[in-house]
Amino acid sequence: MCLPTWDSVLGYEEGREKVMKRLRTGYPRFFKHPAVERLFEKARDEVAGDGEDVLVLPTRASVLRAHRWIERRAEAAIRITSFHGLQVLVFPEKARQAANDYWRFTGEIVSSRQAQDLLESALREGSKSHLIARSMSKITGAAEDETFIFSSGMSAVTAVIRALPGVREGRKTLQIEFPYVDCLKVQERFGNGVVYLNEAEGESFDEALRRIRTGEFAGVFTEVPGNPLLRTADLGRISDACRFSGTPLIIDDSSSGPANVDALKYADACTSSLTKWVSGAGDVMAGAVSLAADSPHAGALREALAEDSAECAPLYIGDAEVLLSNLKGYRKRMGAINGNGLELAGWLATHPAVAKVFHPSLDTHAAYDAARRPQGGYGGLISFTLKAPKKTPRVYDALRFSKGPSFGTDFTLVCPYTLLAHYDELEWAEGCGVSANLLRVSCGLEPSEEIISRFAEAFELA
Repeated sequence: MCLPTWDSVLGYEEGREKVMKRLRTGYPRFFKHPAVERLFEKARDEVAGDGEDVLVLPTRASVLRAHRWIERRAEAAIRITSFHGLQVLVFPEKARQAANDYWRFTGEIVSSRQAQDLLESALREGSKSHLIARSMSKITGAAEDETFIFSSGMSAVTAVIRALPGVREGRKTLQIEFPYVDCLKVQERFGNGVVYLNEAEGESFDEALRRIRTGEFAGVFTEVPGNPLLRTADLGRISDACRFSGTPLIIDDSSSGPANVDALKYADACTSSLTKWVSGAGDVMAGAVSLAADSPHAGALREALAEDSAECAPLYIGDAEVLLSNLKGYRKRMGAINGNGLELAGWLATHPAVAKVFHPSLDTHAAYDAARRPQGGYGGLISFTLKAPKKTPRVYDALRFSKGPSFGTDFTLVCPYTLLAHYDELEWAEGCGVSANLLRVSCGLEPSEEIISRFAEAFELA
């Protein structure tokens, strides 16, 4: 999906017909691929009645969980049926929003390749996730049998939340530092609620550590670094508090990638979106959870994660093959992107039009460095705001880059992150220090001088 102008972003968020009718595809959890939409239409024709809609899911386990979750929230009777090797929930139209939320937040989706294969009567059996786990273990240092592969990054996060013993006991989780939007919302919707600490410093951070040490939380979640502010909390202090009380610490490394940071140095479990930097091509969805060998929680988590990765959100074999191919160039690609990110962040930080630059090399870099691998860098994600916020739409429109809501591709991507992720809660985001005029950049493999020259050109035109 490309949203080339500020107005097209607003049109997308507001559902304007002139924008929506031109979209052909988008991020799979938010916008169904044409092949997936054709699959849903086929299911509607075959199993739905008047006034009913469908949700196609990959496995029996996923459809049973979806059934319970959607039925409770929609207060509607829902039925399950098999469908050419997949599973379908059939529900009344009033349950559509709850069904869409389940698809979005859990990430337990049917991929476009899986949908296309079914439509062509060529749906494949088998798995190659063990080969991805083997490749990832060489990067993360986690054992191959302690690495679990999922159909998306969000299904990996959701699986961890479900696996936490404290969640089953009714306790809330704690989120430290501003996270990717759905990582917070999945704790709210699929856990028992979440306590949120926006900024890990000062008295509020000290109080959060005290509460962790009392054993109040089912688990503690943070990112290294956070998205989009690219800050990193003091992982050493958090880890010490968690170990004291026996509270699982879960760190997500998606923003920087496992080649750059060693989250398991501090975490009991590390979640990763393999969709982003690890794949690097924007053509496959996948996620992973890695467990620390010395974690006292490994035994409790291992069985649940193994079951979920195999029975609830398995990575389709066709997607696994694409990811395996993309993985071959990951380390070299990431090295070049790290260099571009460092160059662009430094240039933006000295530009007179720029108010603030967010990048791990600039903010909380000591905390990030504590998790950075010896040969790791600071990643290719950068966010920034302008001194004249009203000029942001003009700068965005003038930038000669692809513009879309993901990151980690081998070409540079730019997006007005807050508008896309928090359009219905802009005031709340502003209160958390995330400006509605924030632009996020995902550096690609173009020469750094070319990336910088395009930003200079856009600032000049605006």
